[in-house]
Amino acid sequence: MLWVVGVLAAAALVAFLVVFFTCFEAGKKFVNEFFNWRVFKKTMPYVARGLWVTVKLALISEVCILAAGLLVALVRISRVKPFRFLAAVYIDVIRGMPLLLQIFIVYFGLAYMGLNLSQFVAGVIALTICYAAYEAEIFRAGIESIHKGQMEAARSLGMGYLKAMRYVVLPQAIRNVIPPLSNEFIALLKDTALVATIGLAEVFFRGREMMGKYASVTPLMGAALCYLIITLPLMRLVQYMTTRLSMKDWRRQEEGDRHRRRERLAAGHGRGGRAVCASRAPSPQGGASRCGPVGYDCLVWRKEKRRTR
Repeated sequence: MLWVVGVLAAAALVAFLVVFFTCFEAGKKFVNEFFNWRVFKKTMPYVARGLWVTVKLALISEVCILAAGLLVALVRISRVKPFRFLAAVYIDVIRGMPLLLQIFIVYFGLAYMGLNLSQFVAGVIALTICYAAYEAEIFRAGIESIHKGQMEAARSLGMGYLKAMRYVVLPQAIRNVIPPLSNEFIALLKDTALVATIGLAEVFFRGREMMGKYASVTPLMGAALCYLIITLPLMRLVQYMTTRLSMKDWRRQEEGDRHRRRERLAAGHGRGGRAVCASRAPSPQGGASRCGPVGYDCLVWRKEKRRTR
């Protein structure tokens, strides 16, 4: 019943928008200003050429951000207190400042010191400084989510701290932080538009340039379309990866429950021939808990127990 109400409400909203934009003068002006097909055809090729600059800026910045963020995270959890303090100060200060201000400081501030950087290089540096602070906290949370017994076991095998971190802890931590890092990359891709304020000819800069030339907001709608072409598939990819990782975790937990249950059954635990299935891990899709092969094992165990009476 609820879905019928939802469909009717959506249909009513669509009908209202169609009538408003086609029959009322205010709606016609809005469409002509934001979705002028004549202006769109003339400006879209020029705006789309800035898409490669946007993607290149985001990819190069992301590589630098991952390296810097991981380094800051390792310093943040180090045993040397001065290093931990400096990393904490960097993270707090950078996260408390607007990205636009950081871009201005890097581009104009370094110029006063004799470092005349190009708009692209200044954008990469500013984005790296800003997002490395955020991703450092993501890496730190991922590393601290790994049980300390993993590090202790690796050290007991003769591994040094760095070797244990590289081969034991970090592979598990990076797997846990892939979804949040992917979301940060999508946010980074959109924030590259701020670099247009220092003159980098990326998508937003070109759209704003064409908006001034044709006195229409339609070129900015073309820039928005360019961003959506990239971000929408990335969002679906992140959702798919998150689902896959949660499925793997659920299956691993379920397999562990099965193994522990079989060990208890093999040891003869349980009285009166009655056994309760331990496979109660909830499904990642939000469904109810289910009993799989363990339930069959429990049933077989009850039958065998009754035969021996």
